[in-house]
Amino acid sequence: MPEPIVIDTPQAMTEWAVEVGRRDMTLGFVPTMGALHEAHGSLIDRAKQENDAVAVSIFVNPTQFGPSEDFAKYPRPFEADLALCEAHDVDAVFAPSPEAMYDRDMRTWVEVGGLADNLCGLSRPGHFRGVATVVAKLLSIVRPDRAYFGRKDAQQLRIVEVMVRDLNLGCEVVGCPIVRDPDGVAVSSRNRYLSVEERRQARCLNQALQLCERQVDGGERNAIKLIEAMTNLVQEQPDAEVDYIALVNAETMQDLEILEGHVLCALAVKIGTTRLIDNTTFEIAPE
Repeated sequence: MPEPIVIDTPQAMTEWAVEVGRRDMTLGFVPTMGALHEAHGSLIDRAKQENDAVAVSIFVNPTQFGPSEDFAKYPRPFEADLALCEAHDVDAVFAPSPEAMYDRDMRTWVEVGGLADNLCGLSRPGHFRGVATVVAKLLSIVRPDRAYFGRKDAQQLRIVEVMVRDLNLGCEVVGCPIVRDPDGVAVSSRNRYLSVEERRQARCLNQALQLCERQVDGGERNAIKLIEAMTNLVQEQPDAEVDYIALVNAETMQDLEILEGHVLCALAVKIGTTRLIDNTTFEIAPE
């Protein structure tokens, strides 16, 4: 397979995308922060199936990091990322510098009201403003027909869906299934920080989700009872610290007391020093 073209300025990326459109080809786009893994590969493969050309961005976005989150230490294995893109037949990689993406006196930010007030938005204030802003910029630069996001970041996906709708950004947002390793742990760039013992304990996130699903299938609808059961299961692990375990409306991200409709069960747990997230969704008909 040919190596993907690497583009490092917004202007050149837009020119490449416009040329794709002139050829009457559809363009799929996978935005990433690099440190690519098989879950990113699954997004690229989906984009390849549904489009004539595929672009991937590799950009560690500084505006979505909080003061206590070390932007400088985020992994940047660029050559390995390029190799994965080549293996999945990516056409173009957009890899700009922060200076290319953000003017020094930048004053415009994108915030999606209400959707960032809960879950990860509570423990990472300002995070989703950075996410929404950079995704809006990337979509304006790349101009794809379809953009692909993993469902593991369910809150992020919902925020992007609503932003694209509200701002008429003109692309289809495609949510793709969570990819799991054989032990049930959701594939994540952060898994590389887990020790062998922490990796074993990390299985508790998916086990808690499965417990919730079993209890819902058994007729339980009380969110407090379900959250308590999941919390107890997670806290059996000595190195696990719960950030949140929540049952929310999957459209509004607001907490539910009694489960009904499209429900998102989401959790964030620190295993040692590594913060992991996971989720599942289900439909519950009104009784």
